[in-house]
Amino acid sequence: MNNTLTFKNYVQEVFRPKMVSAVKNYDRKTFMTDLMAGIIVGIVALPLAIAFGIASGVSPEKGIVTAIVAGFVISAFGGSRVQIGGPTGAFIVIVAGIIDQYGMQGLTIATLMAGVFLILLGMLKLGTIIKFIPYPIIVGFTSGIAVTIFTTQIKDLLGMSMETVPSDFIEKWIAYFRNLSNIDVWSAILGITSVALIGSWPIITRRTSLLKKIPGSLIAIILITIVAIILKNYAGVTTIETIGDRFSINSTLPKATVPALSWEVIKSLVGPAMTIAVLGAIESLLSATVADGVIGDHHRSNTELIGQGLANIASPLFGGIPATGAIARTMTNINNGGRTPISGIIHAFVLLLIFLFLMPLAKYIPMACLAGVLVVVAYGMSGWRSFLALMRNPKSDITVLILTFLLTIVFDLTVAIEVGLLCACLLFMRRMAETTDVRVISDEIDLNEDADMERGNLEHLTIPENVEVYEINGPYFFGAGNRFEDIMARYGNRPKVRIIRMRKVPFIDSTGLHNLENLCLMSQKEGITIVLSGVVPKVEQVLKNNGFNQLLGEENICNHIDLALARAREIVE
Repeated sequence: MNNTLTFKNYVQEVFRPKMVSAVKNYDRKTFMTDLMAGIIVGIVALPLAIAFGIASGVSPEKGIVTAIVAGFVISAFGGSRVQIGGPTGAFIVIVAGIIDQYGMQGLTIATLMAGVFLILLGMLKLGTIIKFIPYPIIVGFTSGIAVTIFTTQIKDLLGMSMETVPSDFIEKWIAYFRNLSNIDVWSAILGITSVALIGSWPIITRRTSLLKKIPGSLIAIILITIVAIILKNYAGVTTIETIGDRFSINSTLPKATVPALSWEVIKSLVGPAMTIAVLGAIESLLSATVADGVIGDHHRSNTELIGQGLANIASPLFGGIPATGAIARTMTNINNGGRTPISGIIHAFVLLLIFLFLMPLAKYIPMACLAGVLVVVAYGMSGWRSFLALMRNPKSDITVLILTFLLTIVFDLTVAIEVGLLCACLLFMRRMAETTDVRVISDEIDLNEDADMERGNLEHLTIPENVEVYEINGPYFFGAGNRFEDIMARYGNRPKVRIIRMRKVPFIDSTGLHNLENLCLMSQKEGITIVLSGVVPKVEQVLKNNGFNQLLGEENICNHIDLALARAREIVE
């Protein structure tokens, strides 16, 4: 019975969808605000879903299917009240790379595996740990992805006629410069106009509250598509490439299919799947955290990861691509009154209706216009203000930032995250080592500064001859141990007693234990007695567990400096 209750409590702790609590006191007024927000977010999501799908190397309907399926699942089973899920720009580079290397079936399997990994992260309660990924790494790879997205859109934005586009970042730019003469003027005009219209839309609608709710990207697509149709049919312009020229549009919902799995394929896709899972976890939790600050709520991070995992299992079964929480769409939901997961579900149904009845019209959208939409998305993702702000931080942060950024654009996101985390960990360990200070006290100890002694009426304690006192301030681990040995070597004396004050040592690791043991053994060979002073209970227990009470003797491990000095005098005399 107790085991059943424990399991039930565990399930409730890690998996309590916000939908359950949000609908308890649901009323008509809340539904109306959710309905309006859901419709607007669905309209906002439409051009982005098409653009993200095409940029990722799949057909436009797969982007919309992802927004429908994943958007519904994330809202229904996630841990945030207002999170809107779907395909995002961050996945473009990863998805395109996986498709190039493993094909569409490889992407499907990798996304399914990523969904399983996300569920495991949630079940293991690692939702809060994800948040501790260093900020410079997040800014670095986000900015790198933005630059990569911008780079991939240059061909379509300018209507360049190129047989092949290199996958390498540097080679891609070299190819662009070599093909500047192949730019299609009409496509370039439409693409640049799209960017200008989307960028200036907030200014144009500043005094019109109604138009503010309509996304600039949708307006740009509608207007530019109309212009393209007029140019094609009435001006004889035939060089403008549209979605219909590159893809065959299918507006029927795909049936759920499970891909063929084999152990060899699964092993080869562990790396890409982990990248999808980590990036999806980071982006969704960041989005949920930002949303919390706006609406004054607290999302359930472990439940959110499980919801994201379920979405990334459902999406590929219907032919979709990876999905996560989208900050821009989530903020659109909040700004238009969405306060429960119902608005996210309505957004998915709006996209479904558009997909079923209006999808054939997408074939008339110019590729240059979609490229313009993605260029604006890339600018928004770049976070250049945060990037420049971090450049004023310590050199270690700048190193991680620049390294992650360059690795993202030159290699790929998997390498960038792995190397960035490794670099951040090494720099963190270096900082920790630098926080531990070791000093030598040669004449007397100022009692006013100390708290581990019986003061009486004295102000100072005199250190006897042939006694050295070393004080360690900070954690005693590998870095501190080596520094301690260096200081003792420089000091150069051969006293009869060495007192090591450890009152400010909160913990000691295995390397610190090893260094301390070597120090004690070397001192004993030289006829020097080691006395420990002020060891905190936690550290003292670790020392006893490792046999230091036998190595030094119980009498040489003292509670405070008074006893340590008394013991030192006894040894010297």
